[in-house]
Amino acid sequence: MSGPDLFPLAVVGSATLAAAATDLWKFKVYNLLTIPTLALGLAASAWLGGWDGLRAGLLGASLGFGVLAVFFAIGGVGAGDVKLLAAVGAWLGPYLTYHVFVASAIAAGLYATALVLLRGGVLAVAAEVATLGRIGGRDRPTIEDEVRRPDRRRRLVPFAAMTCLGFFATMAMAWYRADLARSWPPYERASTVASTSAPSIGEDR
Repeated sequence: MSGPDLFPLAVVGSATLAAAATDLWKFKVYNLLTIPTLALGLAASAWLGGWDGLRAGLLGASLGFGVLAVFFAIGGVGAGDVKLLAAVGAWLGPYLTYHVFVASAIAAGLYATALVLLRGGVLAVAAEVATLGRIGGRDRPTIEDEVRRPDRRRRLVPFAAMTCLGFFATMAMAWYRADLARSWPPYERASTVASTSAPSIGEDR
């Protein structure tokens, strides 16, 4: 795999590590990271892959935004998490973004299970949820309210950190299965360059 093909993966890895650090520290993912990463991802996809690259970047960003927008609407993740996965999608395209989301969701589910056990088990959490269910929608605590709680680390899943784990797990699995070369990059530039540069049968090397 060539250097230009590895560059987007390095950028996404660095961005998710930075987002994981701030999410674990303050439960925040900053626009200063996500918005430039999204814009640069679309620009880099267009530069590396032309119109095919731009289309892949737009589809990846839309997928990343769309799958988490649903969870944001019900209060499951923060806006920064949505923008982070959209930025990841702008670099990776739809195929790998989908796998990053699935791996992140699995990691988040395992993390949430651990939190449930730490908070007294399923019955204690069920009682808490039942209590919240009797509270009106306007008075129901938001993620911002939960972040301000002193026990927030026992209640919240740092989804940006889960996204970071999901990205590296996806890369490791793709590398282990030798699937990365077939799924990356999400446009035809690499295969086109390879086919035009490789000598045909019978041609002098």
